[in-house]
Amino acid sequence: MTTKPPHDPWAAWICQRRHGGDPELLRRQLEALAPVRDKVIANAALVPGNTVLDVGCGDGLIAFGAAEAVGSTGKVIFSDISSELLDRCRELAAQRALLDRSRFLRAPASDLAGVDDQAVDAVTLRSVLIYEPDKATAFAEFHRVLRPGGRLSLFEPINRFSKPWGGYELGPATDLLARVRKIYEAIQPADTDPMRNFDERDLLAIAEQAGFEEVQLQLTIDVRQAPPLPWTTILNIAANPRLPTLAEAMSEALTPDEVESLRAHLQPLVEQGRGKKRVAVCYLSAVKS
Repeated sequence: MTTKPPHDPWAAWICQRRHGGDPELLRRQLEALAPVRDKVIANAALVPGNTVLDVGCGDGLIAFGAAEAVGSTGKVIFSDISSELLDRCRELAAQRALLDRSRFLRAPASDLAGVDDQAVDAVTLRSVLIYEPDKATAFAEFHRVLRPGGRLSLFEPINRFSKPWGGYELGPATDLLARVRKIYEAIQPADTDPMRNFDERDLLAIAEQAGFEEVQLQLTIDVRQAPPLPWTTILNIAANPRLPTLAEAMSEALTPDEVESLRAHLQPLVEQGRGKKRVAVCYLSAVKS
């Protein structure tokens, strides 16, 4: 039986499925995202009075930081494909008395028709292009909406580098986990899905082709011990909004006895942190001449 996706997978992932309902993991995730937010904003070189377009704003991590940077005379456009997340950002903006200098736009990165040509001073985004199949059109849209001298600042994971479960000694569980992986690969094929079909050099080339200048890219690679996590947390995490949780994928791919066999092998490895985590991310900034 195929697992049904949430009604709004983007909102469900932000609010619950990225951390599996574990408040401690959510705290650690938000703590890790703070320097990402700060660097994206710093690379945008914002000044008071600027207008910022935050593409794929989610729950407003970058956008609300940008609102502080541009001050009371600046404006922020919150853009996302999720109406639920835009509603959440609108609620938060009201609580922070920011509605008078905020705009909310439902749009994908590759179609920003709701934003006029040369209308913004900066475009920011975090972990958005990994979901965008037409990255070239997205960059062309960023270039179109920027004023001359405007800046693009983005952060993206380079998922080609990661190897999910590759850092654990799987032993007798190898075949079982391979069947679980097929559930994920059917949804997001490694060679064709926008999540994994590019690397940092592709982003650099696309930015130049779109007409950006002064393109700067920083790649960071981190290979380290996987942090220990409760098994129940791992079961309820979805790696991204389009994927099932581990519990959902196991239930779909395996019999109950096989689920128990896989659990018996993986649970101690996960809870003792006996694996390696491989992460690659890049920051890219550029200027429209």
